[in-house]
Amino acid sequence: MEGLAVKRPKNAFRSNMPETIVINGKTIDRGEKVLTKISISKLPSGTVIEIPVYVFRSVHDGPVVLLMAGMHGDEVNGIEIVRRMLAKKMLYPLKGTIIAVPVLNIYGFLNFSREVPDGKDVNRSFPGNRDGSLASRVAHRFMKEVMPYVDFGIDFHTGGSSRSNYPQIRCMLDHGQNQVMAQAFAAPFILNSPFRQGSLRKEAAKTGKSILVYETGESLRFDEKGINLGIEGTCRVLHHLGMMAACPAPTEHSIICTKDVWLRAKNAGLWRSYVKLGEPIKKNQHIGSITDPYGEMEVRLNAPSGGYVIGLNNMPVVNQGDALLHISF
Repeated sequence: MEGLAVKRPKNAFRSNMPETIVINGKTIDRGEKVLTKISISKLPSGTVIEIPVYVFRSVHDGPVVLLMAGMHGDEVNGIEIVRRMLAKKMLYPLKGTIIAVPVLNIYGFLNFSREVPDGKDVNRSFPGNRDGSLASRVAHRFMKEVMPYVDFGIDFHTGGSSRSNYPQIRCMLDHGQNQVMAQAFAAPFILNSPFRQGSLRKEAAKTGKSILVYETGESLRFDEKGINLGIEGTCRVLHHLGMMAACPAPTEHSIICTKDVWLRAKNAGLWRSYVKLGEPIKKNQHIGSITDPYGEMEVRLNAPSGGYVIGLNNMPVVNQGDALLHISF
C-alpha cells in the first residue's frame, strides 16, 4: 500500500502506557506478542468455549487500541478484517499496544447466529454480570479482562440478515475524539449515531473511552469492498496515532450525516428496490415498490427525504413494518 504522510493533531489518548498488562492471568510486558484464550463457559457436550485475544506491545509509550469483531457471531466481514490484518502481520505497533479480538461471540459464530444460545444479544448486555445470562457473562468477562486497558477501539460490525450496509462509521460525533478518529478512518460515510442501552460503545463512553463502530455488508456474506476499506481505514487510524509508519490514502472524502431514517413496509408482499447502496436520492424520488404475488396490487414507494442510501433490505418477501431502506442525510 502506498504510504501517505498525515499530520497528526494532538489527541486525548495516553502516551505512557502500562508497563505490564494482565489478561486472563497472563502478564504481558512491553515488546511482547501474546495470544491468550479467555475461557467463558462450556457447551452441554463439555467442550470449552474460549475467546482468543491477541496482544501486540511495543517497547515505546503510546495508546492501547482495541480491534474487535464478531460481537454478533454471523457478522463475518469484521471477523475477516481482523483476520487478514493478523495474517499479514499488520498489527505490530511502532508504539503503544494493539489488542485484537477476531471473534467475541464464539457461540454465535459456531451457530451462524447473531445471538448466544439463550437468544440474547451480547451488545445489549454490557457491562454484564458474572452471575447473569450467558450474554451478560461474556460481556462481564470482556469488561473485566480487556476494557480496563483500552484507550480507543474499533468495533467491526455487519448488517443484519439479508440487510446490507454501505461502508460507514457510526459514533457520537461530539464525544471525545470520535470525530477526529472517524475522519482519520475516512469511511465513505460517517453517521452520528446515539448510544444504545447495553452497548459496548455506551459503556465505554461512561469511562471516557472512545469506540468507533464500522459497518459493512450483510451477515454471513463477504463484502470485499467493505473488507478492504475497513483494513485501509484501520491503518489510517493507527497511522494517525503514530502506531503505523504508513497508510493508504483515502480514495474519496467522507460524507458526514447527522440524521438517518429507515423506510419501512406499509404493506406485505414482494419488495423491489430501484436504487443501490451508496446512491444519493432526492425527496419524493421513486425508490421501490411492493407487489402482491398475484399481479393484482402494486404500491409505489417514494423517498421520505433526500440523502444517501446506506442500508438496503435484499429480501424480496417482506412483512408490514419490515425495514426496507436506510437513508442518511
